[in-house]
Amino acid sequence: MAAARSSNRVRVDIFYDVVSPYSWVAFETMCRYRSFWNVEVHLRPVLLGAIMKESGNQPPAMVPNKGVYMSKDLQRVAKYYQIPLRQPSDFFEVIIKKGSLSAMRFVTAIDLEQPNFLEPVSREIWKRIWSTDEDITTPESLLSAANKAGLPSELAQKLLEMSGTAAVKDRLRLTTAEAVKYGAFGMPTVVAHVDGKPHMFFGSDRFELLADLLGEKWVGPIPPGQKSLL
Repeated sequence: MAAARSSNRVRVDIFYDVVSPYSWVAFETMCRYRSFWNVEVHLRPVLLGAIMKESGNQPPAMVPNKGVYMSKDLQRVAKYYQIPLRQPSDFFEVIIKKGSLSAMRFVTAIDLEQPNFLEPVSREIWKRIWSTDEDITTPESLLSAANKAGLPSELAQKLLEMSGTAAVKDRLRLTTAEAVKYGAFGMPTVVAHVDGKPHMFFGSDRFELLADLLGEKWVGPIPPGQKSLL
């Protein structure tokens, strides 16, 4: 494994929002590769809506042809990456109208106070919106996801209450601004820090290029010796 070659691992930041299905793909892929490649993966929750606004971008589904393509593409992506992606039954209501602000504030609170739970809770929220077609905007839904991820109920409730504080809002805003500073215009955005310089990659289909930059090998959606956490 690459990790055995050197103790000086390359930092790789993955900026994500659970409203983005392609962020889920990049998230799971980097989690599978973090011990296969010589990397130190940092999960960075951001708010996609703010990034789109700041960069002047718009959701792909707002362009008819892109929307049709995305619907078909997600089926292929789900099969290839072995991720249970399913488009929500009411896409515009769930993705465009409701969005992910409450969810991303919640995972930001978790990142601040209980970072060990950031990965599993994010994964469970993704499952709700992009696999089982459930709401992610209500407190009950977020607490259910946290419970499935193993976060104790009382602690989850405390973190949910904390998600409305200035500290959490500021953290989410600053991390989002950091992604924009790197050049982000959508999600996922992956930034590899090599030789003191940040190298940004957009999307979930740039792992071959990331591997080339890192001097590693891309061997498919699940590298040897690794397994899917889904």
